Amino acid sequence: MNATQTGLLAGLILGTAAAVGGFVGFLIALAVGAVGLLVGRILDGEMEIGDILGRGRDR
Repeated sequence: MNATQTGLLAGLILGTAAAVGGFVGFLIALAVGAVGLLVGRILDGEMEIGDILGRGRDR
């Protein structure tokens, strides 16, 4: 699945959350999606935990 398809799927899921749960449901789904994105990038090796915490690699 490429980035376009993933973005489309995320948009559809967030739209469903907004329709069913209102604005609060939309915000919760958005926050959970952002956490999932960060965890996925860390597991794929594209990002390190130090990048999130603001620590440089040279420390």
